Amino acid sequence: MMVPMASEELQTTTPPRIHASSAGAAVEPPATRAWLTRLVVVGIVLAALNLRPAITSLGALLEEVRDGLGMSGSVAGLLTSVPPLCFAAFGVMAPRLARRFGPAAVVCAGMVAITAGLLIRPFMGGTAGFLAASALALMGIAVSNVLMPVIVKRWFPDRVGSMTGLYSMALALGTSAAAAVTVPLTDALGGKWETGLAVWAVLAVAAVLPWIPLVRDRGAGPTASAAPTAAAATDGLRITRSRTAWALAVYFGLQATGAYITMGWMPQIFRDAGVSPSTAGVLLAVTMAVGVPLSFVIPRMAARMKHQGPIAAALGVCGLIGYAGLYLAPAGGAWVWALLLGVSNCSFPLALTMVGMRSRTGTGVVKLSAFAQSTGYLLSIPGPLLVGVLYQHSGGWTLPIALMGAILVPQIVVGVLAGRNRTIEDECAARGAN
Repeated sequence: MMVPMASEELQTTTPPRIHASSAGAAVEPPATRAWLTRLVVVGIVLAALNLRPAITSLGALLEEVRDGLGMSGSVAGLLTSVPPLCFAAFGVMAPRLARRFGPAAVVCAGMVAITAGLLIRPFMGGTAGFLAASALALMGIAVSNVLMPVIVKRWFPDRVGSMTGLYSMALALGTSAAAAVTVPLTDALGGKWETGLAVWAVLAVAAVLPWIPLVRDRGAGPTASAAPTAAAATDGLRITRSRTAWALAVYFGLQATGAYITMGWMPQIFRDAGVSPSTAGVLLAVTMAVGVPLSFVIPRMAARMKHQGPIAAALGVCGLIGYAGLYLAPAGGAWVWALLLGVSNCSFPLALTMVGMRSRTGTGVVKLSAFAQSTGYLLSIPGPLLVGVLYQHSGGWTLPIALMGAILVPQIVVGVLAGRNRTIEDECAARGAN
């Protein structure tokens, strides 16, 4: 959120939380609100830590999983396309589930689904079972992905940038940790890839706990009692009329394509270039770890800018240089390319920040988050699969890397368009009046 918009945004909300009952309405005591707020912060951080290990732990052991399940390169490419497919299919359900059960309850259920999926998928005994259990975990990730910006907007309306940064930093930390330690952890636990993947269910169990006390809290935060006129106006929002919403959805899709190609295939690129498996996992961890500090800094920086396009362009250029390096000297400059691609992957926290900034109301953020993420992830599905097909049939990484670099050009363009200082409510109203 931009600083100049803070007072405007807060005008649409009612700071004290009101609980209605048959005996009348009572204002929630400040001490209780403070305790709940701290619990939400813990819940957000732990949930964010669990939103990528299901993917990056698999990327680190992809070759072992392929051998163990007898997968071809094309099927492995399909496996790396499952995350965006699930995010598109299940993410669109999040707003409806949140209206019925409350965002906190849905996130809690999402953490349970992640736990179950991670625990059972290595032991399903075949590719189909592995994919089904992965889909269960990814369903939990999908609904949580959509609802995290919503919870941030409602609980912290005057700190969207800093809280999005904290959430993004925790997400990047979980992503990089899974990439870095999965291989050595697998070795320490006996060398079986099944155990190395299943162990991440322990972290997911921890993420369930802080959301349990919030399950019955359907208001989703102190700002749930938004002004009736603002909520009613946003309920009739036809988001497909907004060019900014479409630009943000395409930007989300293209950055997700690059991110899931990187998480699914980058270790294999380095291993095929002669890098050892453990070092390849560490290089992926470096790529993800770069996002830990930058995921905190970039949202705060973006929230203070009227136009976030320059940040989107700078991140895209870093990616172009990184892919050029992978093309020309994958092993010789491996650490540099890993760092540059890590910077480029920070397009994700930038996209999350823009979701919170392109709408004036909490209801608008729900719709924009669901639309941008579901549409975006739907657009990203072919990318990882196409990389797997090109890799298998071309016998190398020349064509796949060229594809990765080409994707960044339109990503920069739509990132500049999505970063313009406007809101979806204004755009939809203007289009409706014409």
